[in-house]
Amino acid sequence: MRKLCALFALAGMLVVTGCNTVAGAGKDLERGGEKVQGAAQDTKQKM
Repeated sequence: MRKLCALFALAGMLVVTGCNTVAGAGKDLERGGEKVQGAAQDTKQKM
């Protein structure tokens, strides 16, 4: 029974860690997209 509880606890920690990692990656991609969009707008204004 203890091994089963430990397994569920470990699985839960991995899921939570995975969610935080994906959320962080999404934020990084969003920031990168904003910079690309800003650069495109600057180039458009210069033309």
